[in-house]
Amino acid sequence: MSRIFSGVQPTGNLHLGNYLGAIRNFVRLQDGNECIYCVVDLHAITVWQEPDELRRSIREVTAAFIACGVDPQRSVIFNQSQVPAHAELAWIFNCISRLGWLNRMTQFKEKAGKNRENASVGLYAYPNLMAADILAYKATHVPVGEDQKQHLELARDIAQKFNTDFGRDVFPLVEPVILPDAARVMSLRDGRVKMSKSDPSDQSRINLSDSADSIAHKIRRARTDPNPVPDGSKEGGTRTERPEAFNLLDIFAALAGRPLAQVQREYGGKPFSVFKEALTALAVDKIGPIGEELRRLRDDPGHVDRVLREGIVRARELSEPVIREVHDVVGLLRP
Repeated sequence: MSRIFSGVQPTGNLHLGNYLGAIRNFVRLQDGNECIYCVVDLHAITVWQEPDELRRSIREVTAAFIACGVDPQRSVIFNQSQVPAHAELAWIFNCISRLGWLNRMTQFKEKAGKNRENASVGLYAYPNLMAADILAYKATHVPVGEDQKQHLELARDIAQKFNTDFGRDVFPLVEPVILPDAARVMSLRDGRVKMSKSDPSDQSRINLSDSADSIAHKIRRARTDPNPVPDGSKEGGTRTERPEAFNLLDIFAALAGRPLAQVQREYGGKPFSVFKEALTALAVDKIGPIGEELRRLRDDPGHVDRVLREGIVRARELSEPVIREVHDVVGLLRP
């Protein structure tokens, strides 16, 4: 049995891209694996968060996990800040990791932008905390997308250096779980950029909490082009030429669990008005029940808090022996 670890930041409402790219697979990975799913609130505060909104978002992400099918009885669900091992191990890894390694992290450069000198130290050292998240449980596998591969490689480097420096095989070299059906969902308003919680336009995304009417409205208004649905031929256009058209096809294929080519054979050459009706029905069928459950859980914060409290206890039980071992190996005294 593999031990799986993954986390989601509590920043804004979760959307269709989060579901198809990650959370749907969290649910599938519960079969035959030991799964630890974390709301990574310490990662969230590497940039400014309004405190009340952060608390709301932690509950919202937890509720979304449950609504999507992550079972608190089968998986550990908790928020990162309430398990001391994460921050403690991150500091030890700050002393193991090398500046040159962090300087190569492309995501820091992207997030800091031109204002790099004003970025927080936390944002810079974010990958070390990510390594601590994983290794505090000696996780063996992590589901990752393209944008997280570099961070996972760093976690492996840190584990290897720790083991080498102290001459003990303390940490496993975690393996990526590359999921072939982890969809990359783009904005409904611009097929060249990822669907994002931070996009100022709510019309750019389908939120997991959206009602059936809202889902239908957003799909009808989703940007396409004047041509029929691409049929896979050269005449039908390429992904580069027609990013919005292919984005909607990708969403349909991911929701239906069907190959893109099969969807194109069925709908290729038809008007987008016809295809959007089919996509609307499918999205409402798949996402609508998640939204209903998510809205129910919003009205029951006590249940969400109980899930977190129980998960925190279980996460501490799993991580405490690892921290004790690390203290002993490093030479930190526990009188």
